[in-house]
Amino acid sequence: MGLQSFVKTPGFKYIKNLAIGVGAAVVLLGALFKLESWEGASEMLIIGLSVEALIFLFLGIIGPEKDYYWEKLYPGLDKYHSHIAPLTAGEIGESHPLDGEVVERQLGSMITELQSMSKSLGALKALQEVDFTGTREQLGAMSNFYKNMTDAMANLSESLDDTRAFKDQLTALNKNLGSLNNVYGNILGAMSSIGR
Repeated sequence: MGLQSFVKTPGFKYIKNLAIGVGAAVVLLGALFKLESWEGASEMLIIGLSVEALIFLFLGIIGPEKDYYWEKLYPGLDKYHSHIAPLTAGEIGESHPLDGEVVERQLGSMITELQSMSKSLGALKALQEVDFTGTREQLGAMSNFYKNMTDAMANLSESLDDTRAFKDQLTALNKNLGSLNNVYGNILGAMSSIGR
């Protein structure tokens, strides 16, 4: 365990506060003894001030701890009697205990949104990598194909009309041929009865 990780432990923080308090108490008692001219005042001042000097030297070497300004995230946190709702900004009428299920649901929905955003960004990246250099020519070719297809459909429609007219004419011709056959049959029948 390194020095920095040891300095962050709760045990070190307790020992540091204890040493500062005891050193300050010895210095104050030494000052009281000195003012009252009691015996041992000089020794107490030497011990107390030495402890305080070592503590202040050590505090200067390890540096200050990082400050977190939680009241910016939770407005009202710096007020003693404020009631803060967990995971919300601002004060509420009554305090509520932190609900693990609510936090888990909120974190779960945040993770789902982040995964969705990740997929969307992946799709955008894939779209960015697509080569669109020949797209204009391809769109032009598709436009010509659809135009030719539309013309062919129009021609097919016209030829269907022609086919219907031809079919109607064939039907009429068939009827006429049927009538002619009957007439011809009657003529043949009449001629054969004359020739007898």
